[in-house]
Parts: sequence; C-alpha cells; structure tokens
Amino acid sequence: MKTPLIHFDNTYARLPERFYESITPSPVKLPQLVRFNFKLAQELGVNAEGVASNDLAVIFSGNQILPGSEPIAQAYAGHQFGHFVPQLGDGRAILLGEVIASDGKRRDIQLKGSGRTRFSRQGDGRAALGPVMREYILSEAMHGLGIPTTRSLAIVTTGEEVMRETSLPGAVLTRIAASHIRVGTFEYFAARQDKEALKILADYVMARHYPEVQSLPQPYYEMLKAILRAKAELVVHWMRVGFIHGVMNTDNTSVSGETIDYGPCAFMDEYDPNTVFSSIDRHGRYAFGNQAVIAAENMGSLASCLLFLLHEDPAQALKMAQEAINHFEAVFQNAWSQAACQKIGLLHADSDDLSLILDYLELMQKNNADHTLAFHYLSAAVGEKKVPPNLHAVFSQSQGLEPWLTRWNERVLKQGRSAQEITRAMNAVNPAFIPRNHRVEQAIQAAVQKNDFNLMNRLIDVLARPYDDQPQESDLMQPPKPAERVTQTFCGT
Repeated sequence: MKTPLIHFDNTYARLPERFYESITPSPVKLPQLVRFNFKLAQELGVNAEGVASNDLAVIFSGNQILPGSEPIAQAYAGHQFGHFVPQLGDGRAILLGEVIASDGKRRDIQLKGSGRTRFSRQGDGRAALGPVMREYILSEAMHGLGIPTTRSLAIVTTGEEVMRETSLPGAVLTRIAASHIRVGTFEYFAARQDKEALKILADYVMARHYPEVQSLPQPYYEMLKAILRAKAELVVHWMRVGFIHGVMNTDNTSVSGETIDYGPCAFMDEYDPNTVFSSIDRHGRYAFGNQAVIAAENMGSLASCLLFLLHEDPAQALKMAQEAINHFEAVFQNAWSQAACQKIGLLHADSDDLSLILDYLELMQKNNADHTLAFHYLSAAVGEKKVPPNLHAVFSQSQGLEPWLTRWNERVLKQGRSAQEITRAMNAVNPAFIPRNHRVEQAIQAAVQKNDFNLMNRLIDVLARPYDDQPQESDLMQPPKPAERVTQTFCGT
C-alpha cells in the first residue's frame, strides 16, 4: 500500500491537556472514496499522486492513522441561538494534525464524522452523506468566489448507515482550516474562570493568526480588533454573494476570519433581507439581513473573554472592548459600502451613491428579483438606454427599473472608465454561478438514492470558476422553478 506523505507539524496538541481529548477515530466498515481534491492536496504538501483510491479511503476515513498524526477532539463552548452552553466541543470531528502548506501558512487537517468523543453528548459521532456533500460543494464554491473559508479535501463513504429522521448512508469529510479555534473556545475557558488557559489560548491565536500585533504596545487589544475586522469583512463577503450562514453561533465563529461549519446554510435566490433557510431558526435570528448584528454580538462575547488581558483596570478594559466593537461596526459599514459600489460598477462612493444602491435593492425586493442574476446581468446595461432582455426577465415587472438605470448610467459613466472597463470590473465581483440550493439538494438526492455523483462533481467543477462565462453550463445559473424550490435546510446532527 502506497500512502500519501503528510509532514505533520502539530502545535495545538502541545497545549495543556484541558484544551482537548486525545482520541483515535472510530473505524468504519467499508470506506470508499467519492471525491478527492488533488489540487488542494498539492497545495497542502500532501503527496497523493499515484495512491490508489482504496488506500486514500482507508486514510481519510480514519481507519489508518499516518505517522506524525496526533488525533485530538477540541474543547469549546458556545452561545447557541443566544443561550450559553458551557461545554460543546468536537462531538463528531477529530483533528488529525497540522501541516505547513506551500504558501507557508499552517493548516489543520480534520475528519468530520469520524466517531464519538467525550464531547458527543447524545450524538453518534457520525455524519450522513448529504451534509458532507453540502459542505464540500459549498466550501469549495466559497473558495472559488474568493471568500475566506475552510476547504474540503475528501469525501469517503463508510458503508454504514446513520440514523437521523431516517436511515441514511454515512460519510466522512476531510476538512482543512487555518485553525478550528472558535469564539466558543475562549468561552469554554472563560466559563471555568481559567485565566491561565485564556492567556495561553490568546497567545497561541496571536502567534498563529495575527503575529503582526505581537510587538505592538497593546497586543491583545490589537488582536481583538484584528479578529473583529476579519469577521466584519467576512460577513460583507457573504452578503455580497447572497450567502446565509444559517447558524452563526459563537461555536461556529472562527477567530481566523474563515467561514466555518456549513450546516443549514444556503445561497439566497430572490432578494429579501428577511430570508431564512435553517429549519431550526424559527424566529429569523440568523436571517440574511441580520448577519452583521449577530456577528457583532459574537464579537462582544469574545471581547468579554479577553477583558482581563486588555487592561488591569476593569473600567478601562471595558472601555477598550467597547472601542473594539465600535471598530467592528465602522469596518463593516465601510466594507459593505465599498462592496456594494463595486457590484454596481463604482470605484468609490459619493454622498448620493448609497441611495442609488439601496434603491436598486428595493427594486429587487419589490420585483422578486434573483439576487445573483440581478447583479450579474446589470453589467450588460452599461451605456444602454433600454433594459437588456436578460435583466428585464429577472424582474417580475420593470416598473421603476428604467428610471433607475438612467440614473445609474449617468453616474457610472462619469468615472472616466469605458463601458467595457466597467463591465469587466462588475463581472469580476458579480458571479454567474452560485451553489443553487435546489441543485445541491438534487445532487444529494441522486447520490443518496442512486449512488450517482455526477451532478455533485459537475457542480464542484463549475463552481470553481463562478465568475467565468460557461455557456454549456447555463442551466446551473438559473433560479429554481416553483416545483424545485427548497425553502428549508437542516443541520447534519
């Protein structure tokens, strides 16, 4: 058996034992490789070329542990739908170890669905094939869109069934992350009043993710601001492409600024800031338009864990924490304004441009316009006096659209750029393809019911180039027909 050569360089496993549980993945019955990301493997320095599929399946199911791996399940807590749970942790995920990728940055290699840990509570520690496929498709699509995210290296089916609402085929996902440290990791130790562990964790996060602040006069304050800035910019990225995380609890909020934990997430079709997909979000807490508010709330939870590190005077520490939260709000507003301007072809926003952007969003909502196509087809209207047919078709009625286009054209053409330059710039930020929820569900159903992975593979390949024209794949651009609509998504646990 030829095995891939992985040069593990583990650091989290060197932290005190209360940070994790050392545990070996539970073997599965019949591992079979469904998808392997050879390009990502190469970037990670994982030598998988020439390794048989069966051997890859054995390794990335957890049935064989490679030399240098030190498997652990990480401890963390979390605010779930606003309610604090003092112990959560990796209940169905095991971190195999860390590698230094070709870009010189450290990455975690984690198995998801690899068996029970002491954090599993009443769970079985396993994952069903559908949620594993969803995370692979969406995380790799997010990477293609240029948005910070965890990545997916492999899908392996287990040959075993897992019980959810019904019996479903099991699978294991290999997830790659800058780290799996969450806001909830800090909350875990704060809940135990373990200041020693909090300082160790803060120093670790600073060294791993934000080394540039280590030499500054107030390194913990600067690290907090850096984390908040990364999160604010991430949420703007989500909103730029219509992504709804669906369950943005503090245990699903990475301190590295990556999108993590693709549970009941989805991309919005018709634009509506109140859109919710998650079956467990009954009150719209994590609706599309509420994501910045929740992100700020999560950052407040992080700041509260770090107060004693910000300043020895509690009043001064609280003041600094509030300044950091204000910084989050300012970064978000600036980043959102800039992203919104870019989507409608503006380099910089003038005082009147915000109303231009908001008016277009209002038109989209009133006309049930598809979020992705309303922006993608807008680029064809640069310099045009009439509404282009493709754009016209996105709106249920065109009332108000033509006057808006007149105002918009007057504005964008004042920038001194040609229509062609503006069109190219807009196409670079407005994708043609997103992982449409109905297509993802169709791919899952084909795999679960027929063992057919063709649509999954097609989606992954197309979504690797979401901004490119791919005329032969135009059906994957289209919103769902009424009978195809998927209005709810579900957690995999």
